[in-house]
Amino acid sequence: MLNFDLTEDQIQAKKTYQQWVDQYVVPFADTFDEQQETPQSLINQMAKDGHLGALVPVEYGGVGLDPLKWGLFCEELGRSSASLLSLVTVQSMAIQTLVKWGSTQQKEKWLPKLATGETIAAFGLTEPSVGSDARNIESSAVCNDDGNYVINGKKRWISFGATATLYLVFVQLNNMPVAFLVERDMKGFTAEPIKGMLGFRSANLADLSLQDVLVSEDSMVGKPGFGFSHIAATALDQGRYSIAWGCVGLSQAALEASMDYASKRVQFGKPLVEHQLIQEMLTEMIVETKAARMLCMHASFLKSSGEPSLIMETSTAKYYASKAATKSTNSAVQIHGANGCSSDFPVQRYFRDARIMEIIEGSSQMQQIIIAKAGHQEFTVQQRERNAQSNRG
Repeated sequence: MLNFDLTEDQIQAKKTYQQWVDQYVVPFADTFDEQQETPQSLINQMAKDGHLGALVPVEYGGVGLDPLKWGLFCEELGRSSASLLSLVTVQSMAIQTLVKWGSTQQKEKWLPKLATGETIAAFGLTEPSVGSDARNIESSAVCNDDGNYVINGKKRWISFGATATLYLVFVQLNNMPVAFLVERDMKGFTAEPIKGMLGFRSANLADLSLQDVLVSEDSMVGKPGFGFSHIAATALDQGRYSIAWGCVGLSQAALEASMDYASKRVQFGKPLVEHQLIQEMLTEMIVETKAARMLCMHASFLKSSGEPSLIMETSTAKYYASKAATKSTNSAVQIHGANGCSSDFPVQRYFRDARIMEIIEGSSQMQQIIIAKAGHQEFTVQQRERNAQSNRG
């Protein structure tokens, strides 16, 4: 049985994160959602307080935050604003990718800038005609006579693509997936903001267009052919981990809002919280939120210890936590009744954002495929071990 009790240091960190989001995010999240934009002033505040470079190793000027503290931070961001959570998610995806696969030159150039927030990163994988079938991206790179690369293609639904200055872009090179670092000011690169989304409205989403964008060989991350199996896999695993914790926070926010509303709203002569059917809904929200948090805690333990089963367990946490967030926010709207459909209450934003959580960083259906395959492999290994023990006996 694993012990998931928080240390005093971790408890204090969580309190610090709570205070930060309560001061800078919670009072303004609905306004940002209505304006469909996260202001640069808030991004600057996050950079100033070290949150954008939290995962950058200390030797490159970052905080070097451990997986559990990072998860606790993502939970608090999810509680306050799923859109803002997506900022640190894509920033962390770029950071972790460079830490693991970047060249010495790439690390020395970009990690200090990512640590301070001077550089904001985005993750360019999704395309207009390619959703979950990311291995078959259509964007392409061609090597020219000078040994540089010319990139053409389009990317869609890119979180903070309208704000970022550095993009980790995936393309095909001689039918092999490759990742390149593309800078915003490169000729032929444009980012068009996206408005009118169901959820994540203040995530500064954008469509990216790359027309004959010229990049050097030094901009390639990893090797040709490693783009999806290594580079994207590292980034997506980090993204799923961050989103899973954010879903716990979103579910927690829905629960707290529902508890508060049900305690004050009187129907048929008594507060809603005293009605049995409302109690049933609240109970489900409590249990789902706690279960999701424990799965995330388990994933953080594996991430800290470097266990090989991390990828499956991260997918499990993301799958369950995102579904829990959808259930909890749905119940929150129901408990609030017509008020739950009004912009006067944040639960309508929670509900819209939760639906996006089941899609980004691999849809729930993609997680089912990953989990089922990994589960079958684990079962097969266990059966072989049992058969071997039986034969020896």
